[in-house]
Amino acid sequence: MVVYDVAIIGLGPAGMTAGLFASRRGLKTVIIGEVPGGQMALAHVVENYPGVERISGKELTEIMKKQCEKFGCEIVVSRVTDLELKGEVKKVKTDTGEFLAKCVILATGGRHRKLNVEGEDKFLGKGVSYCASCDGPFFKGKKVMVIGGSDSAVTTALYLKSIGCDVTLVHRRDSLRAEEANQKKLFESDINILWDSVVERINGDEKVESVVIKNVKTGETREFETAGIFIEIGMVPTVELAKKSGVETDERNFIKVNRKLETNVKGVYAAGEITGCIPQIVVAAGEGAVAATNAYFYLKGVYGKKTDWGTI
Repeated sequence: MVVYDVAIIGLGPAGMTAGLFASRRGLKTVIIGEVPGGQMALAHVVENYPGVERISGKELTEIMKKQCEKFGCEIVVSRVTDLELKGEVKKVKTDTGEFLAKCVILATGGRHRKLNVEGEDKFLGKGVSYCASCDGPFFKGKKVMVIGGSDSAVTTALYLKSIGCDVTLVHRRDSLRAEEANQKKLFESDINILWDSVVERINGDEKVESVVIKNVKTGETREFETAGIFIEIGMVPTVELAKKSGVETDERNFIKVNRKLETNVKGVYAAGEITGCIPQIVVAAGEGAVAATNAYFYLKGVYGKKTDWGTI
């Protein structure tokens, strides 16, 4: 059975950048994941990736994928079902088979955080959505609400407005966390904003018809008619398999790493949102590069030694 030098778990920007750097170093590399691009592929537009003025997440995903393959990195689209990370050779089990590797880089990203309110699960796919690029076009000409105050929430609101939706942004605080550039675009639009507000309940019969919103300062609740609710309140790190195989996490459930992005398990690294880094494509990509480079040093026998970056 083939033993890879590096097996990377996750096809987002951290995973694909790690694959690019590892394969360029001449390491036999495989990246395994369910969705090429991960959450990046769902971005309507990316304007803050250095060197690229404006691009969709799907386009950026294809570019990264082609770069990896150009240098011999193998890409496998499959669901990872189990990890065995102890020992010199690690085992990655998937729906389509097993992969052995001397080193593993965890780059599994995260999944959308839920509101955990009545009606959210009932109306998933029937007005409740976590993906505006997937479902937004179905709501053209209709009232929709976007929940959140991050860059993802603001860009989602702007995207939905651009395709003809009547948009209201709901945020639990009195100020946004989004970049100032995105906030400026939002304030210049005629998108309505409900400040200091949270969703209490989602109502409907066969599909979403209204939502109950509570003002957290006054306690007042109001019901608003809406056909769709797009939830953008952050991500939960996907770390279950890693924890099961002995990888330590912190109090927030992010994987613990040192400056080299090493976990507590020898030969296992982590990169991207699962380390608790700033949730931006460029940051995840940077961590992927660091993890892959240090994995190379580990495989070449300079693990734990002072590294001369100019000669190795």
